[in-house]
Formats: sequence, structure tokens, C-alpha cells
Amino acid sequence: MTRRFIHELTEHESVDEVFLVSDKQLRTNRNGNLYLQLRLTDRTGAVTAMLWNVNDQVHGSFDNGEYVRVQATTQYYNGALQMIAQRVERVDPREIDEADFLTLGSADVDRLAGRLSELLRGIKDYHLRCLAECFLMDEPLMARFVRAPAGIKNHHAYHGGLLEHVVNLMEVVTVVAPRYPRMNADLLLLGAFLHDIGKVDELVYDREMGYSDQGQLIGHLILAVELLNEKVKQCQSLADEPFPETVHMLLKHMILSHHGEYAFGSPKLPMTMEAIALHFLDNLDAKLEMFKGFMEGDPNTDNNWTAYLPTIDRKLYKVGVPAPEPE
Repeated sequence: MTRRFIHELTEHESVDEVFLVSDKQLRTNRNGNLYLQLRLTDRTGAVTAMLWNVNDQVHGSFDNGEYVRVQATTQYYNGALQMIAQRVERVDPREIDEADFLTLGSADVDRLAGRLSELLRGIKDYHLRCLAECFLMDEPLMARFVRAPAGIKNHHAYHGGLLEHVVNLMEVVTVVAPRYPRMNADLLLLGAFLHDIGKVDELVYDREMGYSDQGQLIGHLILAVELLNEKVKQCQSLADEPFPETVHMLLKHMILSHHGEYAFGSPKLPMTMEAIALHFLDNLDAKLEMFKGFMEGDPNTDNNWTAYLPTIDRKLYKVGVPAPEPE
């Protein structure tokens, strides 16, 4: 039987399919009864499922990062599709085709990792290129980097998502930076690589996706600065000369200010051309990926508009203007 993926599901549909559990929470309703709230994923996206009136046996029968067969019906709640599950059972992973649960295949990851190395090794500034090389030489770190998601829910929330987000951002930097001669293109390019590198330790992503203890208590901005400080020391040792203090400070500022506003968790506002460019370009890539997910996952295939999306307080118009044919 052909698999039915999350982005194909519609309202009032009966579902009997296997999903990966990325988050499982035991909650209590207003009457004091226990229920499970699940975040279920496949390679096309994620959906929330509710399983009412659970007991300890059901709660303990599967865990985050495991595959489950779900029998459920779909409905809309607050503008988003969700499932009301009648039955959830653990599935032997040997019966699963893992390709159904990987947004990026190994060939995609290898291609993106190769492009990342190419962009970093193309940096002209000696000290910045030396620093980039210190990151690339750290094989355990880079193995985590190419597997990590960029987020848990909002954008690039899949294995390899951080790598894809960062390479996308760096490609945009190579186009934008030459338009502004006062901006240091090499500094911006390395800042684009480093801005979310703390997520390799902020998040857990072996099978399930969530926040590590470090992620909850410290967060990826501080973790990224700590990583940067470590690699600057390594760079100084390899080059046998000091790393420029001003450059080190500017890189730290870009990491700490890239969220752009205090309200979004940024401890500092962007105060350099490179920092403000990083903030807006990072936000652009994240928002476009988010909008793409909303449009592709919208079940109203016969409508030009998505359902109202409370998270962004709007509907989205799905009919694009075709790109011009190349001359």
C-alpha cells in the first residue's frame, strides 16, 4: 500500500499510518484525566496528535525517537491540522523504510557539506580562513553540525536542517555582500556559518528532537560564543600568532545580536553593518522556509489560499507568478 505522508492529509480523514515520535508529553485535562500530546513526523513535515484517557501502560509502551503506528482521524484546531488518535502502537524499526522519514538524503547532505567547505575555504582573509579551518578540522563537531536541525518546529526542523539553512544563508551572503563595499564580506560569511553553531549542543537529534539540558539552561547564543572562543585559541596555536582581538569581538557580536531584537532573545542589538545584514538575511531564509512549509502542507489543494495561520496571523496566497524562461 502506498504511504500517505503528512503533507497529503486532509480534514475528516481516517489515518492508519506509521510516524516517528519526535515529542511525547503526558498532560492532564481540566477534569484531571491523563492524555498524551504527540508530535509526529515524516519526511514531509510534522503534525500534533492527541490520545485521550491514557494509562501508565500506554504511556510507557513507546518513547521519543521511536516509530509508531497511529490510527486516528484528522481535524482542524486553531487553524492547524491535528489528529485525534484512537490507537498508538510501537513498530519495529526493522520494518521501516527510513527514507520515508528523512527530509534530506545522504547525497543531499554530502553535497551541502561539500559546498560549505568550499565557501569557508574560499575566504580571503588569512585569520578568518584559519579560524574556519579549525572548525572544519574538528570532525566530531562537523559530524554533529551536518546532522543537526536548525530548529524543533519553526524552520528547517529536520536532520540536516542546520546545514541546509547555513549554506542557503552563505550563498545569499555571496550575492548581497558585494553590493555594499563598506561591508566586510569575509566577516559576514564566517558570521553566517557561526551564528547558529551552538545548536549542535543546544538540541538533541539522535532520533527524537528536543532541547538538551545545556539548551534549556544556556542556549545556543552563549554556546556558540564558547565554541568560537575555543577555536580562536586553537587558531592562535596553529598560526603561532595572536588572533585579532577586534575581529574576535565582531564575530561574538554577530552571534549575540543575530536575533535582532531584545524581544526575540537577542542580548544585544546589531550595531555593525555585518551584524544587521546577518540578522535580516537569517530572518529571510527562516521565514521563506517557514512559508514554504505552510503552503506545501496546506490541505486545501482546491483553494488559492491556505487556512488562517495563528502563528503568523494571516493566510498565505499559494498562487505564484511563474519565473521567466531563461533567454
